[in-house]
Amino acid sequence: MIDYAVIGTSFITEEFIRGAQLVKGLRLACVCSRSREKGLEFARRFSCENVVTSLEELAAFGVDAAYVASPNSLHFEQSLFLLQSNINVLCEKPATVKSSEIKTLQALAKERSLVYLEAMMFLYSPRRFLLQEAMGKVGKIRSAHFDFSQYSSRYKAYLQGQNPNIFNPKMSGGSLMDLGCYCICPTVYFWGRPRALSAFAVLLENGADSNGGALLDYGDFLASLTYSKTGQSRGVSQIIGDLGTVTIDSISQLTGIKLYLNTGECETIAGPLEKHITMSYEAQTFYDYLTAKNLDDKEYIKSQECSLLTAEVSEKIRQSAGIKLG
Repeated sequence: MIDYAVIGTSFITEEFIRGAQLVKGLRLACVCSRSREKGLEFARRFSCENVVTSLEELAAFGVDAAYVASPNSLHFEQSLFLLQSNINVLCEKPATVKSSEIKTLQALAKERSLVYLEAMMFLYSPRRFLLQEAMGKVGKIRSAHFDFSQYSSRYKAYLQGQNPNIFNPKMSGGSLMDLGCYCICPTVYFWGRPRALSAFAVLLENGADSNGGALLDYGDFLASLTYSKTGQSRGVSQIIGDLGTVTIDSISQLTGIKLYLNTGECETIAGPLEKHITMSYEAQTFYDYLTAKNLDDKEYIKSQECSLLTAEVSEKIRQSAGIKLG
C-alpha cells in the first residue's frame, strides 16, 4: 500500500482524491493545509484522520508520496523540500514557474531514485494515443489550433477588488499559467520545440494576463494557441490536415474527439469523461512508477522531457507577451 498526502484543499485536490480512490494500492494518509480547521473539514470528507499544517510536520509524519496542489508560486519550494525528504512528488501543473527549477527537481529526483511527475492530465490519458492515431489519418498537417478559454469563478472576486491567487501575478497566476499550459503541452508532445514563436496578452490592472494567444512556427505548419480566464469558449480545438480534420472539445481532458475526413466520413474517437476519471489516469501512472520504479521507461522519460519543454515554451511566451510574474 502506498500512503500519500495532499498539499492544498482546493477543488482540484478533491477531484484528484476521487480519481486516486479508483487506484488499488493508493491510500490518502494525510492532508496538509495552512489552516488546521480547513484541513480537518476537508480530511473528514474522505475519512482521513491526519492533518498537518507544515511541510516539516508532513515529513515527520511519514508518507511515501505527496500530491502538491498549492498556488503555482509555491510548487518549486514545496516539491524541493519533499524530494529532499525522500518523498515522491506528483505536482499539479504548472510544475514550476521557471524551466531551470524543473531541471533542478528532475535531477534531484533522478539522483535519489524518486518519482517526480507533473500532474498534467494530457500526459497520462490513454486518449492521447487515440488522438495521435486519428492525426495519422488526416494526411499532412497544415495547421493546428488549441484553445482553453474558461470563465473563472474567481473573476467576480477580482472585479470586486479582491486579489485571488489565480489572478495574482505574485502567486504566478493568470490565464497562461493556469490554462495556456494545457495548450502548450500537447503541442510540444506531438511536434517538439517550435522554430520560433510570437505571443500577445491582455493584462488586467494588477498585471495578470486575463487572456492571450501564441503562434508557434513548425516550418511547414503553424500552431495557434488561445486561452482565457475571463471568457467561455464554445468552440473546439482542431488539427487540420490535407486529408481531414480532428476536432477536440476539451484539449485538457481529451474529450469529444472526432475525426472528419474530406471524403465526408465522420468518426467519434472519444466521448465525454468525468474529470476525476481523467485524473485517475495520472494517479494510476504515479502509482505504477512508485511500485515498479521503472524510471527508464520511455513514457516516463517522455513525460519528463515534455514537462521541461512546456516550461521552456511558457517562458518564451511570457517574454514575448510581456507577462511578468512574482
